[in-house]
Amino acid sequence: MKKKLLFISALMLSISVLGQERFSAETLWKLGRVSDMQLSPSGKTILYGVTWYDVAANKGNRDLYILDENAESPRKLTDTKTSENNAIWRPDGKMIGYLSAESGSMQLWEMGVNGEDKKQISNIEGGINGFSYSPDMKNVAYIKDVKIEKDAHDLYPDLPLANALIYDDLMYRHWNDWHDYKYSHVFIASYNDGSIGEGKDVMAGEPFDSPLMPNGGMEQIVWRPDGSALAYVCKKLKGKDYAVSTNSDIYLYNLVNGTTENLTKENEGYDQDPVFSNDGSKMAYRSMKTPGFEADKDRIMLLEFATSNSKVNQKVNEQSKDKAGNPQQLESHIVKDLSTEFDQSSGNFTFSNDGKTLYFISGTEATYQVYKLDISTGKITQITKGDHDIQAFALSGNDLIITKMRMDLPSEIFKVKADGSEEQLTFTNRQILKDVELGKTTKRWITTTDGKKMLVWVILPPNFDPNKKYPALLYCQGGPQSAVSQFFSYRWNFQMMAAHDYVIVAPNRRGLPTFGQEWNDQISGDYGGQNMKDYLTAIDSVSAETWVDETRLGAVGASYGGYSVYWLAGNHNKRFRTFLAHCGIFNFESMYASTEEMFFVNYDYKGAYWDKPRPKSYDFSPHLFAGNWDTPILVIHGGYDFRIPYTEGMQAFNVAQLQDIESRFLFFPDETHFVTKPQNAILWQREFFRWLDQWLK
Repeated sequence: MKKKLLFISALMLSISVLGQERFSAETLWKLGRVSDMQLSPSGKTILYGVTWYDVAANKGNRDLYILDENAESPRKLTDTKTSENNAIWRPDGKMIGYLSAESGSMQLWEMGVNGEDKKQISNIEGGINGFSYSPDMKNVAYIKDVKIEKDAHDLYPDLPLANALIYDDLMYRHWNDWHDYKYSHVFIASYNDGSIGEGKDVMAGEPFDSPLMPNGGMEQIVWRPDGSALAYVCKKLKGKDYAVSTNSDIYLYNLVNGTTENLTKENEGYDQDPVFSNDGSKMAYRSMKTPGFEADKDRIMLLEFATSNSKVNQKVNEQSKDKAGNPQQLESHIVKDLSTEFDQSSGNFTFSNDGKTLYFISGTEATYQVYKLDISTGKITQITKGDHDIQAFALSGNDLIITKMRMDLPSEIFKVKADGSEEQLTFTNRQILKDVELGKTTKRWITTTDGKKMLVWVILPPNFDPNKKYPALLYCQGGPQSAVSQFFSYRWNFQMMAAHDYVIVAPNRRGLPTFGQEWNDQISGDYGGQNMKDYLTAIDSVSAETWVDETRLGAVGASYGGYSVYWLAGNHNKRFRTFLAHCGIFNFESMYASTEEMFFVNYDYKGAYWDKPRPKSYDFSPHLFAGNWDTPILVIHGGYDFRIPYTEGMQAFNVAQLQDIESRFLFFPDETHFVTKPQNAILWQREFFRWLDQWLK
């Protein structure tokens, strides 16, 4: 009987395994992408969006959902042919505002909390790109593009068919777009009887953007709780000055007298994402101290506003002299850094209702967690734990509502209870993934060549058999200062790589955050140094396992990871059988002279290539080692990548071809630094594995 039971168990296991699917590109693009979770003013209902993709139509569509307290499943609020974005609760909780282009241009719409009575309430010429209600519901702030400068047709109206762009300064293109002579401005409009008209441009005539381009949103534009003022983030620099600086500031626009005050003018690095306490007496924001360094520590800054009889005002008077002892104009606030002893970057700030505690997200050891800070004592406590990336959170009484992801879990919404236990609230992709066999993610700490401990994620194929030998891929991260955390990527997806029977080696090499600022900062000026040793240490350590075939190793990566692949191609000592580089830097000199945000190369390269003495970092340029190339390589690039122009990829491919090295160039004319169109993305995945399988299997 025992043998019979064992046979039946083995048979059932075999049937179960045979019935499971492997993760594929087609599966990836079926998944709904959860984003922008918003908790209602009552704290009982969750509003969020899900983007679904239609591969045949080659586009996505975002719909809105709500999940009521104690409800078994969410309810879909919108189902249109256009996406609904920027959905937020009206301050009274009776309506939901959102952006939709259903009528043509992007406009503000409202609907009831059950999706009823949908109504367009704005008709702003040219459309708007974001909005927020004032807490007193008297006004709405919105952002829209404003043309300030003259283009070729303004200069030469008799040449209406001319097609040219004319520039006299830098920043004529940025990330994905050529400068179009327009700037994103903040407007304030009266909100009357559920409608808004054209508002007042609080930045009228200024050739600056708010929010910051290209990725800033309405988190950079916030109302003071009494509705009397609006804080917004802006880098009020232009052209070359803009290109070489990270000096953004937080400005406070006063609705009563129409004045604007720079609240953070003392700091010359990034100042971003202001958040007010409920009583308006405090404002928290994240700030980088080092000018020109885009990956500096994001500090927790607390700004306290002064009143005529407050302790803050007394302190301001005490500090109202400069270093020479001369009187200075009194400021209306004081600022202090609450994170001087906290060696981590922080963001996503939220005050408790009483303003005594500040909650935030911070990265630690390649995960992202929620923390709280006691403002009176400065004590910081980690609230959540586990191998995951928390992307957003909201306070719900003693509980947290969070959005999180893991390498094996696309974003979903969870409740974290006061005792630390978790409850998953949304199951957006449960049906899609229920029969998909996923690989196991393991973690190991490896000793580096300089005696430090490095966290390396190792992702194993589904149904991993330790008695088999698998090919392995070294994953090289971009950034360069971007953690190899528990992200669920829609391109560099570790589960998909594992599903093709590859072991993935993903090291948190030098130059990544969440391991202290020293670990993060080390890479600047040392691109071909310690972090490359870290890569090789990681792959050497894992390939020593009996279940890795050390004769079948590949290295893959994008952006800085693409640079890493190019560098390794000339310095790998026969370790790898093939390489794959997406949007990588090949030639430091041509990169310096063709990229757009000059502060990045100035800081990380430590200057221009014509400087005297010439910065040592240029000795790490991959093109200098191209004569050592002897290994097949796939090069990928996008035509609208202006951060690392596609000519970098062309140079790498041409060098391989001229040396008779097996190589392929995959070029996407209409993609950027990323690949976002569904059919392009699926093609990318197919070519990715077609190349790797050719050389590693």
